[in-house]
Amino acid sequence: MKATLVQAKLGLDDLRDALVKTQRKLDAERSELLTVRRRKEMALAIKDAETVAVAERYEKQHEQLVALLEEKIAVQTREVAIGEHEVEEMKAEIRKAQMGAPASARAPLDDPLDDPLEDHTETNAREELDALARARARSDRDADADKRLEELKRRMGK
Repeated sequence: MKATLVQAKLGLDDLRDALVKTQRKLDAERSELLTVRRRKEMALAIKDAETVAVAERYEKQHEQLVALLEEKIAVQTREVAIGEHEVEEMKAEIRKAQMGAPASARAPLDDPLDDPLEDHTETNAREELDALARARARSDRDADADKRLEELKRRMGK
């Protein structure tokens, strides 16, 4: 159950990161929309019909994208809220299980590495994931080197 909690916390972090990225995209799109509208107004002021037409086309595109990103943020916000609720439920279940277990079977709560409710578990999980990623990258590099070596041997053998 501890591992599931760690995975849920990591998933929740990913959801939060995605929400922040979407918010940044929305901010950029709103900025672009304001720029297009400003250019459209300047083109209207000098009666440049061609530039006005182009600006109107881009204005519609940016408005649609802003609306879409706003909807996406609303969905992602609800998704984060659901994830937070699920993590809190998992924590409560773990607390109940720890309180109901015999004292000898319970993990010592003074050791932060064994307590799934401490923030250290997330850090440890990230460290484990980073170590796995490094190991995989090393393995990929080794495989690539072996492949290149075989290709070189094949070429020299001809």
